[in-house]
Amino acid sequence: MTQRKRQNCCLPGCTNRCEPGQAFCRDHMIWGKDILKGVPEPDEQDPRWQEATAKFLEENPLCAFCQMEGKDVPAVAVDHIIPHRGDQRLFWDQHNWEPLCRECYERKTGTELYAEEKRFAI
Repeated sequence: MTQRKRQNCCLPGCTNRCEPGQAFCRDHMIWGKDILKGVPEPDEQDPRWQEATAKFLEENPLCAFCQMEGKDVPAVAVDHIIPHRGDQRLFWDQHNWEPLCRECYERKTGTELYAEEKRFAI
């Protein structure tokens, strides 16, 4: 009987090894479809989030994607670079935030939603 090889966690930058057949290590299981019980989903309507994003946009007023193209377009949304998928630490980590204009935000989130649907399609 052969054992399955352990692979690296699918979370970008994580070098932990996964249990055979798992995509994420024990530290990042919340990234999978098996959201841990008892972990509340971050709420983007939370006044703390509204205050934090307002401050972030004040400090980072231009769209990150448009700036890469040499355009100065005002940012109106704070996006999570790596989708948080309910992980509170990733949700509140400002190093994981980027300012985006409405067009770039909608394009990016639409692309992520489409990729998520394709990834978990049966």
